[in-house]
Amino acid sequence: MIDLRRAHAVAVEAAEAAGAVLAPGARFDVRAKGGAGDLVTDLDLRSEKIIIDRLLSAFPDHAVLAEESGRTPGNGPLWVIDPLDGTHNLTIGLPAYSVGVALCVDGAPAVGVVHDPVTGQTWSAVRGGGPLGPGGTPLPPPEASPRKGLIVSYIVGYPVSRDDPTAMAHLYVLNRRCSRVLALWSPQLTWIMLARGLIDAVIGYRTGPVDLPAGALIATEAGARLTTLDGAPFPVCVEAPEHTFVAARPEAAAELLPMLASAAALRMPEPA
Repeated sequence: MIDLRRAHAVAVEAAEAAGAVLAPGARFDVRAKGGAGDLVTDLDLRSEKIIIDRLLSAFPDHAVLAEESGRTPGNGPLWVIDPLDGTHNLTIGLPAYSVGVALCVDGAPAVGVVHDPVTGQTWSAVRGGGPLGPGGTPLPPPEASPRKGLIVSYIVGYPVSRDDPTAMAHLYVLNRRCSRVLALWSPQLTWIMLARGLIDAVIGYRTGPVDLPAGALIATEAGARLTTLDGAPFPVCVEAPEHTFVAARPEAAAELLPMLASAAALRMPEPA
């Protein structure tokens, strides 16, 4: 049986150690990755190695799924690592990027850690234990906000083209009916914003697996619900290559799900 408290402590230490090499001002080399406009830096690789080395030193029989090096063999507990979520932001000098580490047991996230190297703050959760903020203190419930209208983060995966009709329809409806639609390029940070009550929802369309489980666990432990676009429960499964979901508190989901359903009826312009 896995000691999740120990796994949580190791994951926090690994994420924060990796974050130390990603602090503002760090020098880096950058190159293209794949054919969909993605980038990778030597900092991604250094961060990933630090995390993997520390996790496997503590748990040598566990498997790893990492953004840059892929998956190691094994069918048991699986560590999912996003060593630098927001590489594009880093390369243009935008201080919005993070480190994500999650432990999945029986296919579901059991430990999640998101570290912000810019502020030095860490958020985390152990399944069933509630969300933790910086310093490992319990994250307080979000305070009532005076703002009007929903603020949502809309995340698309790299395979999604600019003229994808579903994404275009979603954004058309969301931009018309929500107060703000964020495209932060660092999904892990938007999960933390949801957990803290700073935004109302995270919507993912065909997103990849590595930036999902850590933040999703923290947000759901803070009270968010994770559903499919039609409102059915959405089980986090990192084995799937793509994920489409809505994460929101129940009152926000009650507004958002009909919005997204109405997008399906729209006829968007054909690609040029």
